[in-house]
Amino acid sequence: MKSSKISNIANLPTKYGNFKIQSFKEGDREHLVIFTENLPEVPLVRVHSECLTGDVLGSLKCDCGEQLEASLKQIAKSGGMVIYHRQEGRNIGLFNKVNAYALQDKGLNTIEANHQLGFKADERTYDIVRDILSYFGIKKLKLLTNNPKKLDALEGFEIVERVPIVIEPNECNRGYLQVKKEQMGHLL
Repeated sequence: MKSSKISNIANLPTKYGNFKIQSFKEGDREHLVIFTENLPEVPLVRVHSECLTGDVLGSLKCDCGEQLEASLKQIAKSGGMVIYHRQEGRNIGLFNKVNAYALQDKGLNTIEANHQLGFKADERTYDIVRDILSYFGIKKLKLLTNNPKKLDALEGFEIVERVPIVIEPNECNRGYLQVKKEQMGHLL
């Protein structure tokens, strides 16, 4: 495994159910895997990219926090894992994400804001995700995603099913979701 360090496994009781948690260190990033004790042969897997504003602060500008919550609920019932992928703001970092938010406040969309800051629309990489799935011995999975880039990134694994995450848009994220669908190819 390319990851330099792997933590011990600990219990993580949550309001969604009881999970196990383990951290995978990749350089200076620490990714988390939240998983059910008895992983099924074909687990439900969510690769969730870190979003402090949505996941922790409940931002209405995106659907990230709601996607994470829905994923944990589904995985608690059916068995599987959330890989909490520590690549904030599509891997531009929190500082640049806040700058992108400021540009969005002036009328740019999420892609235009990233470009204005000198970034691609999406800077994420998925090597650690493939490493984590291999570490757990997962060869087949049901992927909980709307993002076709995540399907492509898991080449070499058999994705038995793409399970959509349906989140109702709100007045603050409607345009953001439209851009994800029309310009980034998300399956919404």
